[in-house]
Amino acid sequence: MRLSEFILENIEPIVQEWENFARTMDTPGKPLDTAALRDHAELMLRTIAADLRTEQSAQEQINKSQGHGVSKDKTAAKTHAMTRLMSGFTIDQLVSEFRALRASVIRHWMRQVEAGAQFQAQDMIRFNEAIDQALSESINSYAEAVQASRNVFLGILGHDLRTPLSAILLGADVLLRMDELGARPTKIASRIYSSVKRASQIVGDLLDFTRSQVGPGIPVKKVVVDISPICERIVDESRTVYPDTDIHLNSVGRAIGHFDGDRLEQVFSNLINNAVQHGDGRDPVTVTLEVTADKLLFSVHNSGSAIAQDILPFIFNPMGRYSPQSSIDHGPYSSLGLGLFIADQIVGAHGGRIEVSSENKAGTKFVVALPLNSAEPDQPPVDSRKLASGGK
Repeated sequence: MRLSEFILENIEPIVQEWENFARTMDTPGKPLDTAALRDHAELMLRTIAADLRTEQSAQEQINKSQGHGVSKDKTAAKTHAMTRLMSGFTIDQLVSEFRALRASVIRHWMRQVEAGAQFQAQDMIRFNEAIDQALSESINSYAEAVQASRNVFLGILGHDLRTPLSAILLGADVLLRMDELGARPTKIASRIYSSVKRASQIVGDLLDFTRSQVGPGIPVKKVVVDISPICERIVDESRTVYPDTDIHLNSVGRAIGHFDGDRLEQVFSNLINNAVQHGDGRDPVTVTLEVTADKLLFSVHNSGSAIAQDILPFIFNPMGRYSPQSSIDHGPYSSLGLGLFIADQIVGAHGGRIEVSSENKAGTKFVVALPLNSAEPDQPPVDSRKLASGGK
């Protein structure tokens, strides 16, 4: 008897063991009934048996063994993952079900082999491949659902926080404009204003991060704009927020190109504030804005401890960069928030790039390079020669 036939003839005892094992899982809410515990187990076994009966070329087997056989269609394994997620199963518990199913089938099958049943090594190989494929489909479906729900939660949270933060910011602004307010209340109101503004920026970054995960990316609307005064304004704001830090600005007179000025404000603010927060506090933070024949170059330099070399490749990826251990090993640079990620996304949407270098002696430097003429279809091109000469 081939393994596929064995599975079909012994579905009930195998599914019963599946049910018994699933019943041992500690999940929130009411215990699941028999139908829920057996959810999709029989259908997955029949799918596996059908797969074992299907002819498979050597190349198809290689592809499947390398994880390229995962179906893009809706399968029993994918649906099973969703129902388990809704029932409160963790991903570890989901994986353990497939591990127990594999062991159950092999144990029952080996008893038949020991009793004299025909044994085909290829059947065992094909069975393990089929189980791995079902497991991969379940894990992918589970992870995608968790990520989608997390993104929705972050979006709702960020949206709902904006209203109370705006009210607090407005109230602090009104207080700061009152002439009769004393020195101490003014200082307190100023701290409230700067703190809430920072919190609003974090919420904005959170919403941008959510957009980048659930949509086509952070949207930019490019128009012909002079970036120089925008940069100067952000530097002035940073000086106000960080009065104890010396922030130098080296800027060209004009820097006209096709940009989203509001979005580049976020880039400038994130990079400057990041440099201030992670600088040594003694040496100045140097901001430079310059124009070449076809590029806008914006850089921020600060002194202080270098970013660890193993973190640098992931500096713009908040997921790949942070771990609990890295916060111990690498200090403040292990968790830089979403600012660098948002900045990288905005620069990328402009067709540009951000590069970073960091050494203990030379300091840390972020350089943003943006094309001047990445015009939208309805925008007239910018004369690079005029840009290089200050627009004259």
